Amino acid sequence: MKATHEHEFEAALGLPEPLPAGEKLLWQGAPDWFQLAIHAFHVRKIAIYFLVMLAVQLIYLIDSQVNNGEITVSIVKSLLTGLLALAMLSTIAWLSCKTTMYTITDKRLVMRIGIVLTLTFNLPYKRIAAASMRNVHGTVGDIALSLYPTDRIAWLHLWPHARAWRLTQPEPALRCIKDVDVVGKLLLAAWSQHHTGERITAEAASRSPDLPERSGQGLPA
Repeated sequence: MKATHEHEFEAALGLPEPLPAGEKLLWQGAPDWFQLAIHAFHVRKIAIYFLVMLAVQLIYLIDSQVNNGEITVSIVKSLLTGLLALAMLSTIAWLSCKTTMYTITDKRLVMRIGIVLTLTFNLPYKRIAAASMRNVHGTVGDIALSLYPTDRIAWLHLWPHARAWRLTQPEPALRCIKDVDVVGKLLLAAWSQHHTGERITAEAASRSPDLPERSGQGLPA
């Protein structure tokens, strides 16, 4: 497993250098920014929080017998503050998608991520111990990758491209990708070629027909 810093020049889209002879590109893609905003940046939950706070504020102001003009000014200020926060989070989610490229080849998975500091993580299939998949909305979903204990990537280096609540052993994740079932099949087939003769399973909250049911072993290597 290797991480490299990217600069302005890319030898190939999403890759620090052209693919070596004999390595085949299988798929490239990036997160769906709207779903990333909802599920990684929690824009929907924060919007609900602001609406509840506005309702509480309105009830308090009415109960305090404040005049209508002051109520309007106070509510508008709070509303604009909430909208600004949501706009900022949505913008970060959009930028995260624009600067992200996931690449699956027949030999490895490559993650080019980062808005200000761009990093590229090369994950050979031999270093991937397990994978799990879940649908977040329709055909959009996440694929998380479990690495061996000797291969550890800092959670802050990965976020938001990391499985939630896995801090001690962070798991890189392809977040909010479209047609996740199709991509999961491609990844499973490529992974299996490097683990011939081993039992292939994949834990999943929601799975494709070719991905077995939830298993504590994941994709054992």
